[in-house]
Amino acid sequence: MASLQDQLLKAGLIDGKKAKQANKERRKETNVARRSAEPVVDEVKQSAEMARQQKAERDRELNRQRNTEQEQKAIAAQVKQLIENHRQPKGAGQNDVEYNFTDGKLIKKMRVAPLILEQIARGVLAVVKLGDGYEVVPRVVADKIALRDAKSVLVANVKAAQTDEEDPYKDYVIPDDLMW
Repeated sequence: MASLQDQLLKAGLIDGKKAKQANKERRKETNVARRSAEPVVDEVKQSAEMARQQKAERDRELNRQRNTEQEQKAIAAQVKQLIENHRQPKGAGQNDVEYNFTDGKLIKKMRVAPLILEQIARGVLAVVKLGDGYEVVPRVVADKIALRDAKSVLVANVKAAQTDEEDPYKDYVIPDDLMW
């Protein structure tokens, strides 16, 4: 099989003088490379390797971003499912009262039954955010939601200690009919 150089010579695309010059330069380069201790650096290969490494790094970064987005979506879906499965009725009667709470810097209102209000105050129930609305869920569920997304739990009161051991008036009973 004829070499590419022979084919180009037959086609008349190069002349014999240029072919001999190219062969001479190629032999010189290989001779110098063999004799010198320094390896010949192929710039094309080096730039191709750098481009491949940069592309691999970009791909890894994009994969990391996609994975974090998928994790965030999965957490949001878990929170939504927990809230929807465990939400408590707020009350829809005539004697509902307004419960005020904060959502970031905003003060929000929610109408709840007096019993629900008392349970929120004691820490039995908690107020959580679901989309643009607000729901009431048991405290245990609110703790699970807080593990996944702390911003979703808006009100989760802690049960206060009922009696203090060092209270000097703990033995005295306060009368129920005391008027101030």
